[in-house]
Amino acid sequence: MQKEANATSHKILFLNTLAFTICFAVWMINGVLVTYLATNQVFDWGTIEIGWLMGIPVLTGSIFRLPAGMLTDKFGGKPVFGILLFFCAVPMFLLSYANDFISFALCSFGFGLAGASFAIGIAYTSVWYPTKQQGTALGIFGAGNAGAALTTLFAPTLLNSYTADGTNMEGWRMLPKVYAAILLVTGIIFFLFAENKKPASSNKTWAKMLSPLKNIRVWRFGFYYFLVFGCFVAFSQWLVPYFVNVYYMPIVTAGIFAALFSFPAGVIRAFGGWTSDKHGARKVMYWVLGLSVLISFMLVVPKMDIRSPGKGIMAQRPGTVTSVTETEIDVEWKEGRETYPLQVKPTTFENLDDQVLVFPAKEVWQESVVAEGQEVQKKELLAKGVTRIYFQANVWIFAVLVILLGSIWGVGAAAVYKHIPDYFPEEVGVVGGMVGVLGGLGGFFCPIIFGYLLEGTGLYTSCWIFMFFLSFVCLAWMHR
Repeated sequence: MQKEANATSHKILFLNTLAFTICFAVWMINGVLVTYLATNQVFDWGTIEIGWLMGIPVLTGSIFRLPAGMLTDKFGGKPVFGILLFFCAVPMFLLSYANDFISFALCSFGFGLAGASFAIGIAYTSVWYPTKQQGTALGIFGAGNAGAALTTLFAPTLLNSYTADGTNMEGWRMLPKVYAAILLVTGIIFFLFAENKKPASSNKTWAKMLSPLKNIRVWRFGFYYFLVFGCFVAFSQWLVPYFVNVYYMPIVTAGIFAALFSFPAGVIRAFGGWTSDKHGARKVMYWVLGLSVLISFMLVVPKMDIRSPGKGIMAQRPGTVTSVTETEIDVEWKEGRETYPLQVKPTTFENLDDQVLVFPAKEVWQESVVAEGQEVQKKELLAKGVTRIYFQANVWIFAVLVILLGSIWGVGAAAVYKHIPDYFPEEVGVVGGMVGVLGGLGGFFCPIIFGYLLEGTGLYTSCWIFMFFLSFVCLAWMHR
């Protein structure tokens, strides 16, 4: 790494961030494209096939981060990053000719390598900056995560344009060609303007380069990254069906909300890096994991409308029911008569969906279970109690909390990578690659876990229960 940053350092940071933004947009394309093709029945894919097509690029980009980081440490970032951009353009272009699941899956496996660009950029950026500025530099580079938001935001519009709003469905094939062209142009720019530089450890053998992976600290950093990055990637795709199913939104509107989650979470990584440089990565991670526990817990309560037995009315002595109205029950007995007042059903729950409710609302009333002329015994139930609990889980409050959580994870992602050059200054590519692998696997496995939790519990908020426990475990492990 350099002792002081210079103009070349900043140029390389700009090129790395640009290339990573493009690669991340490519990496996330199936989340939009596969959903569009399946929804419009261009291909007869079931939920399992759709899940695999969305997951394959994420898996590919994750598992190849370690070798990509090692190659960057060995040969420098310019040739490795440039070749990756050119290579990914080929399967992305071929995707436009895919006509079945197998061909689509093979192309997805190829362009999914774009996800490995993260490990390359981390290693390539770190050698150009001194330790005191690496958090900021890596945070700025990590802002390329916003590429996910660019795809979520613009790809549906492009697909509508290319297909003439669904009248020419074969027009979808233009989108992969456009993405391939962007990759190709970015690769040319990278080769023309980037300068190569290798770390001091580049002369190590492959075995020695892997030796830091024996350190438990590497795996702990990876576990943090599984949460702050892997779950970010997972929710970038999971939030679209979440908004559609829980809040009955059109898919385009749901995509906009998902983009609002992705974009700030990516951009704020620069702030996370600067904060980690200024206050220390560990202190920042305490705040990140603590707030992740708190917000996840707040999101656990589902949208609900529950009716439950409430406080009823029992007869004080035996007698005969002489009158039953909405407001009272009269019971006559040998020595007199007794009136039991009823709680009338309130009207406070009318038009609740048009209101903004922050907390659960409750209403209580009583309903008669006896009729006129009926003989009743002492302690016999005259009226049953009904309690209705309604929680709106207002979409705007939910969206604000989710966007806030995504932004907090973005800060945490930068803080995790600030740790790496502090502890492993000459092995950033290898360690960063392994941490990136674990984080990327979070993006692959979390949607699968969410699906099983949803199927098992029937609650969409089960994903937030998982986030709560995962955040708590991370916080407890870091504190120890």
